[in-house]
Amino acid sequence: MRKDTNVTLLYKLRFRKELQTRDKIWKVLCRDFFQRYIMTDYTVCDLGAGYCEFINNIDSKNKIAVDINPDTIKYAQKNVRTIICSSTEISKKIKSDVDVVFASNFFEHLPTKDDLVNTLVEIKRILKRGGILIILMPNIRYVGTSYWDFLDHQLPLTDKSMTEALELTEFKIIEHKSRFLPYSTKGKLPKSPIFVSLYLKMPLLHTFFGKQSLIVAQKK
Repeated sequence: MRKDTNVTLLYKLRFRKELQTRDKIWKVLCRDFFQRYIMTDYTVCDLGAGYCEFINNIDSKNKIAVDINPDTIKYAQKNVRTIICSSTEISKKIKSDVDVVFASNFFEHLPTKDDLVNTLVEIKRILKRGGILIILMPNIRYVGTSYWDFLDHQLPLTDKSMTEALELTEFKIIEHKSRFLPYSTKGKLPKSPIFVSLYLKMPLLHTFFGKQSLIVAQKK
């Protein structure tokens, strides 16, 4: 995640019309799915936090939002510590007492595979022993050329290549869903909180509409 003078403007143009919708969706995703991984006394780091839809809606004692976009500070709730820095430098800013690192639609923005590996090493440094990394990512195998519809997508990744990177950095894979959520809030599927809640409860739908993968990995 390299600093880029255009990142603030890029995300304003991309998301300005859908921030409220995204927040409602993430409220449901956190309540009905992601909260199962997180105890209320945990320390959670949201890597590539963006507009803080995840970290604001998850229930945990200590919350950290990391991004290169200075606008992240404006959207983080008061109980969220915000850090503006590169993902390859997070151990300089965060102590090794994090229970969960969450990264949604993030790794594909990294410039190189070396940046990916270095970021995973940094995540290991801030996680407690036994801590987990939760990854939600677009899978280029299912997304196809739409993967490149976003200007800042740089690294093509599938669930298999991400798993390989995790194993290379000595993470243990504890959960792996090749197909999970639909791709992007800009898709044609309904975006109401009720639909999202129903979708999560019907795994068969994931087989047909899931273009994002879910991987949960643990620090050994």
